[in-house]
Amino acid sequence: MDLNDIRDCFRLDNDDHFAKTELICLENSHNMIGGSAIPPSYCQSVGDLAKRELGGVSVHIDGARIFNTSIALNVPISQLCDSADSVSICLSKGLGAPLGSVLVGSENFIRLAKRARKRVGGGMRQVGVVASMGMYALQHNVNRLAEDHARAKQVAKELVAHGFRQPQGGNVDTNIVYFGLPETSNLNKYELCRALEDGFGVKIGGGYGKGGELFRICTHMDVDNFAVDRALEGIFQLCLR
Repeated sequence: MDLNDIRDCFRLDNDDHFAKTELICLENSHNMIGGSAIPPSYCQSVGDLAKRELGGVSVHIDGARIFNTSIALNVPISQLCDSADSVSICLSKGLGAPLGSVLVGSENFIRLAKRARKRVGGGMRQVGVVASMGMYALQHNVNRLAEDHARAKQVAKELVAHGFRQPQGGNVDTNIVYFGLPETSNLNKYELCRALEDGFGVKIGGGYGKGGELFRICTHMDVDNFAVDRALEGIFQLCLR
């Protein structure tokens, strides 16, 4: 988000036509712009804006894939989160835990978060086994995220080379690749996901972007080199035959 756009959207509690601005949310890596790794300099600039110009508005980082950003930029997590009041981290994406997220913030913030969780029935019992899986993921699966990034870059490169539209122009920071079908494709946007799963056992997401024209591929620890080759083989056979 452009900083001037944030300034334009900011509202005080002095006009009954608008809700008071209380929070700025950032996402890192950013899903809908292709898994882009948002640098700490930008996060810091938003934090400075919130604190110095906007009267102390809180900043939250949706860090569902923030370890991907850390590996892609070779920057420690602490530096990426330095300007935030709170951060959420998903353990069940690239890190590979079967479920679970971590919410980080001040003591009072966590107290309120637990209360909010209780209100919507989000509490769990006997979660030690879940926590142990999350700890294992953090201790063993962070550095290997670079493998996912390399495979995603390979996918993007091959798609661009075969005429598929790629919003990032083939530039991929982390483990997410968006692409659109070439004009000469034999399938339409509604058919590819189903045909790819039925014929090749490969699952990708569809319906992204304006008009739902884009597809999304995510690489993760369950996707090896064979799986990447299989996915590309299926896409090329179905769309370019």
